Amino acid sequence: MQSLWQATCRLPTFQPLDGDLRVDAAVIGGGLAGILTAYLLQSWGRSTVLLEAEQVCGSVTKGTTAKITSQHNLIYAKLLETVGLEAAEQYARANQKAVEGYRALVKAKGIDCEWEEMPAYLYSTVDASPLLKEAEAAKRLGIPAQMSPAAGLPFPVKGALRFDGQAQFHPLKFAAALLKELTVFEHTRVTALKDQEAVTERGSVFAKDIVVATHFPFVNVPGFYFARMHQERSYVLALRNAAAVDGMYLGIDSPSYSFRNSGDYLLIGGGGHRTGENQAGGKYEDLRRAAKGWYPHAQEVYFWSAQDGITPDAIPYIGRYSSSTPHWYVAAGFQKWGMTSSMAAAVLLSEEITGKKTEDGKVFSPQRLHVAASAKTLAVDSAKAVSGLVKEKLKAPPQALPDLAPGKGGIVEYEGEKVGVYRNEAGECFYVTTRCPHLGCELQFNPDEHTWECPCHGSRFDYRGRLLDGPAQTDISFIFAQEE
Repeated sequence: MQSLWQATCRLPTFQPLDGDLRVDAAVIGGGLAGILTAYLLQSWGRSTVLLEAEQVCGSVTKGTTAKITSQHNLIYAKLLETVGLEAAEQYARANQKAVEGYRALVKAKGIDCEWEEMPAYLYSTVDASPLLKEAEAAKRLGIPAQMSPAAGLPFPVKGALRFDGQAQFHPLKFAAALLKELTVFEHTRVTALKDQEAVTERGSVFAKDIVVATHFPFVNVPGFYFARMHQERSYVLALRNAAAVDGMYLGIDSPSYSFRNSGDYLLIGGGGHRTGENQAGGKYEDLRRAAKGWYPHAQEVYFWSAQDGITPDAIPYIGRYSSSTPHWYVAAGFQKWGMTSSMAAAVLLSEEITGKKTEDGKVFSPQRLHVAASAKTLAVDSAKAVSGLVKEKLKAPPQALPDLAPGKGGIVEYEGEKVGVYRNEAGECFYVTTRCPHLGCELQFNPDEHTWECPCHGSRFDYRGRLLDGPAQTDISFIFAQEE
């Protein structure tokens, strides 16, 4: 499968690192957060390199729905209640500035990236009262928000909250324009950080400052981000011949659906779940049934999925990696709002690194502790990690290989050990180990993606064991393939 963005844009390619290098700044991670951070640091006169383990924009950025908005679900009422007025104002300002930052950059450089000014809506088919509360919170924080009709949706709603002055774009076309001006090394996986050295198998990059923008931080200690984040997946369809909507929409109900247009296509998103918790599958089919009911004459052209880092207090980690690593910085936990958060992170980090630090970065500090906002999510994440570790030590579940249907995967016993098996439509079986190489949790099979996924921290592997998403840094072992 590929996203609409991949199908309609060819990104430039870059050579791997070849030997040691010395620069002012090294940015690790070739998604939009890394690209923007490298671009802004370079614009401030810092010699900067971008290091990407595989291919630029090859992971999270290619799967985004590409909404540029300071409207992040029901965030502002929650922030006022949990972290207070000052911190909520910082969050609001940083994200409003991020929208303006994109707008200014697209205009100044004349970037052809299908930029469109669009209102962003939250809607409910059940109860408008949370929207009214969010509208009041947004206004209190200086964001123009108002209740509004939602005429573009294919079903009636109880209410809709509209943010004006927002935008949508083609993320890969935007990224391609900036990449032309950067020094980039692809297929250069950073395996370790040592003070001011980023270590790869192809050489080391020595830098005054190092930014980890790898979606999920790969260095466990210090920082302990594995204990402070989990990951979630969501799914997207691109339809042709579906009626256009008049903005970018996100539902606050369960199930939640998002809508936006891109040229001749309507993008519908939904089916969100914690990574590693979709053993039953059917997320794409659920979306297709809903879309068929709303748009019976539309045709599906593309389908894809995305993955996002979730923090306990719903605020990204942007700032110093840890108190003991003064030269390291991090951008992670974007809460499914990766486009706006990427720009916010790039601005805040480049300001901090170049000595132009503003107070708006305080709310995002990775060293913060918002107990009221974090307690419930931290408890759930801890329980998931314990459960994943315990499962790995238990006996194999009573599942026999003959019971495994085509297109499905499961954990079986093979020569006295637990192994993962995927059976394709032709009946061929692929055997892999099921212990995540990150911290040892037991992987679960996602039949919608034909992938093995870690419910603890979100690492993902294809059915042959090849690494797709971190924080794991290595593949799982491919044992063998067996034809029926």
